[in-house]
Amino acid sequence: MTTEADNTALVRRFIDEVFVARREDAVEQLLHEDFVGHTWGPEPVGREFLHGAIERVNAGLSDVSMTIEDTVAAGDRVAVRLTSRARQTGELMGMPATGRRYEIGEMHLFRIAHGRITEHWHVADLAAMYRQLGVTPPAPPSGPAAGSGSGA
Repeated sequence: MTTEADNTALVRRFIDEVFVARREDAVEQLLHEDFVGHTWGPEPVGREFLHGAIERVNAGLSDVSMTIEDTVAAGDRVAVRLTSRARQTGELMGMPATGRRYEIGEMHLFRIAHGRITEHWHVADLAAMYRQLGVTPPAPPSGPAAGSGSGA
C-alpha cells in the first residue's frame, strides 16, 4: 500500500524530473497510462499531451527552477505550493522571446493511484508572468465556448 509520504516523494520527483529537468522518459515512469491533465481543458487522456507540453516549454524557456514551498498530502492527493523561475528565450504561449526572467507562484494538485500520478490540476500567477516579461496578456476567448470553464 502506498503511503502519503510515498505519494509526496513521487510528486517531488515528478516536479524535479519532469517540470525542471524536462526528462521525457520520466513521464513514462511516473505517470499512469490514463493520466489526465485537467489544467489544459478537454485534452485526450494519456501521457502524450504532457510530452508535447515539455517540447513547448523546452522551446520557450531556459534556466528553469522550482522551489517547493509547501506540500500537503491527504489520502491519494498531494497539494504543492511552489515558486517557479525561468528565462523566456523562445516562443511561449504565442509570445515571442523576450529574454527576460520571471518568478511566479504556482499551486498544483496531484492524484496518485498504484504508485503513479493519475491526475493533475494547476494554477499559476500568469498575470505576474506577463508583467515580468513585459508583454500584454492574450485577450480572453470570445464566442460560444467562452466562459465554459473547461480550462484553467
